Amino acid sequence: MSDTPKPPIRVLLVDDHALVRLGFRRLLEDEPRIQVVGEASDGAEAVLQAERLLPDVVVMDYAIPVHNGAMATRMIRERVPSVRVLMLSMHAEPSYVANSRQAGASGYLLKNALDLELVSFVERVLACDWVADPRLDQAAYESCANRPLSKRELEVLHYIVSGLSSKEIAITLNLSANTVAVHRANIMEALNIHNAAELVAYAIQHGLVSLR
Repeated sequence: MSDTPKPPIRVLLVDDHALVRLGFRRLLEDEPRIQVVGEASDGAEAVLQAERLLPDVVVMDYAIPVHNGAMATRMIRERVPSVRVLMLSMHAEPSYVANSRQAGASGYLLKNALDLELVSFVERVLACDWVADPRLDQAAYESCANRPLSKRELEVLHYIVSGLSSKEIAITLNLSANTVAVHRANIMEALNIHNAAELVAYAIQHGLVSLR
C-alpha cells in the first residue's frame, strides 16, 4: 500500500505590485507540492487574508503599504500563530533582518535570489525555526538586534514619526501623557537613541514604521 501523498503547502502572497505577485505565483505553482491560495497588496489585507485562508506560509514583501512587512508579520503571528512568514526584501541591512525575526518571521530572503531559492525557502520555513539568505551577515544582524519593541511601543513610535506630540498620542491611544512619555523613553533606551530627531530618522531608515 502506497503512502498517502502530502497535501500541498498553502501559500499567501503579499506584495503591492500585481506583476510581482504574478511572477511569484507562476514560480511557486510550477511546483506541484505548492498551492497559492491567495494574494494581498498591503499589510492590512495580508492580516485579514491570513486569518481567513489560514495558509501554511505567507510570502511577505517588507516594503508594503499600510503596515510594513514586519508590522504585518507581528499581527499575523499574534492572530494565527501556526502561520509561518517568509520575508522578502531588497535590504540586506542587519536591522531589517533583526526587525523581521523579532516580529515573528521564520525566514528572510533577498529578492534578487528569488529565481533560484523561493521554492526552497518556502519549504524550509516549515521545517526550521529560522532560515536566512546565506549572503546575509548573520553575526552582524544578531549583534545589532536590540530589545524588540512591544506592540504598544511600535504604535507610539508610529505616531512620533507622524509628528504627533505626546499629548496628541495620549489622546489617540487613550493613555495618559505620563504613560506616553515612559513609552518614548523606553523606545529610546531599547534602540540606544538619545533624541527625537535621531529616533524618527532611525525608525524610517530601518523600516520600523510604515509611512504609506
